[in-house]
Amino acid sequence: MRRVRRPVRPRRSVPVNGARPDRAERAIVVVIALAAGVAAMTQTLVVPLLGELPGLLHAGTAGTFWVVIAAMLAGAVISPVIGRLGDLYGKRRLVLVVLALLTAGSLLCAVADSLAPMVVGRALQGVGMAIVPLGISLLRDVLSPRRVGTAIALTSSVLGVGSAFGLPVGGIVAQLGDWHLLFWGVAALTAVIAVLVVWLVPVAPGLAHGSFDLVGALGMTAGLTALLLAISHGGEWGWSSPTTLALFVGAAVALVAWAWWERRVTDPLIDFATAARRPVLLTNTASVVVGFAMYAQILVVPQLLQLPVSTGHGLGHSMISAGLWMVPAGAAMMIASPVGAKLSAARGPKFSLVLGTVLIGLGYVACLVWLGSTAGLVFGTVVTNAGVGFAYGAMPALIMGSVSPGETGAANGFNTLMRSIGSSMAGAVVGVIFTRLSTSVGGVDIPLRSAFVLVAVTGVVSSVVALLVSGVIPVRHVRTPPGNDSRRPVAVPSSGVRSE
Repeated sequence: MRRVRRPVRPRRSVPVNGARPDRAERAIVVVIALAAGVAAMTQTLVVPLLGELPGLLHAGTAGTFWVVIAAMLAGAVISPVIGRLGDLYGKRRLVLVVLALLTAGSLLCAVADSLAPMVVGRALQGVGMAIVPLGISLLRDVLSPRRVGTAIALTSSVLGVGSAFGLPVGGIVAQLGDWHLLFWGVAALTAVIAVLVVWLVPVAPGLAHGSFDLVGALGMTAGLTALLLAISHGGEWGWSSPTTLALFVGAAVALVAWAWWERRVTDPLIDFATAARRPVLLTNTASVVVGFAMYAQILVVPQLLQLPVSTGHGLGHSMISAGLWMVPAGAAMMIASPVGAKLSAARGPKFSLVLGTVLIGLGYVACLVWLGSTAGLVFGTVVTNAGVGFAYGAMPALIMGSVSPGETGAANGFNTLMRSIGSSMAGAVVGVIFTRLSTSVGGVDIPLRSAFVLVAVTGVVSSVVALLVSGVIPVRHVRTPPGNDSRRPVAVPSSGVRSE
């Protein structure tokens, strides 16, 4: 007798009535944004500790910088890989995997008293940055269209918000208690978030068809690691040193070989045809410049706030005070994200991106004019970070408007990588400027006022470049029938998408 197949019950990722209650959708957004914010915060938690890490970890100063570098490198190179894995095997599933790695890394750092386990733990924490592109892609798949824009803008902006809040949190805990508490707290928080993801976040309705490109992932990782190391430390090692030149040559060889492979493999990690589309290419280019502008200000303003007044241009704040003065900048980015989402809905994401680049430039101008004023610097960082909030919220919308649903994880991961490259370039440029324009006071190199002026001018120039690039991004106007608030259709297997 032939078996009769029982009807399959609808999965909770696709509600029977086509929409979830508002409360359920708000909970999804809050959980994903919180996860992304905590991951971003881990990037800057240890910055206030840098001066004390050699003694705490019984290591040299050069070695302890790997505590920061490991997290930055892991976050940059792993995001496109995790994004592609999310497209193939389920974005919610990969969010949980990344949260598990972030928790494990935090626990390892919490018990570390030497350099090696600390660096490994920080690398695992860096993987947590993949939550940002994963979360953005997941939100697109599981939320109703009317809420997607605001949710994506909020999740994208917490990349800067978390980084801004990590500075004062790290400073306060390190100064008032045991520095290990930072990592115990992150581990507990990420474990709770993982439970909330299981409880509140639904499975995305479909997966991309194909296989994972392991060779492409290894080639891209090797090339980008070499490139980011050379950019980040070229100023310290010397731009013409054998180490720096070897890294640049190795990066060029690896990335050329990777590009050759990606153009010939059936299921590439990064589809070059998609990445070369003008909207995607220009948006990623703008991401590099905006990432540069944001990180340059994060590097420079706290230093200026903490320099002694005796230098003639320092403002004499403590580590905790300087960190707290950066909190309004993070808050401005968070407030700007929903406003930017409404502007994107009304005028298109390109409008929000252009407005964001203008605000970034105005913020740098304010810092340049009021370089010797705490209030003036805070105002400048607030304006710049509001602009970054507009820009970061608009970029995923521009990217996802130009790629298929099965490519959103990898495409957003690549966009996150472009931001990281911009941040690394900012670190290199600021390092070169501070090295060339500094003076020795009591055996300590102190940046001159002209160094801060030059960085601010560079920020203004970078914002103008971002504005020009953003202005030529082509937009595609899609007309939506009145009253059409239905969820995006779920692709069927014949179209290259399968059920999760």
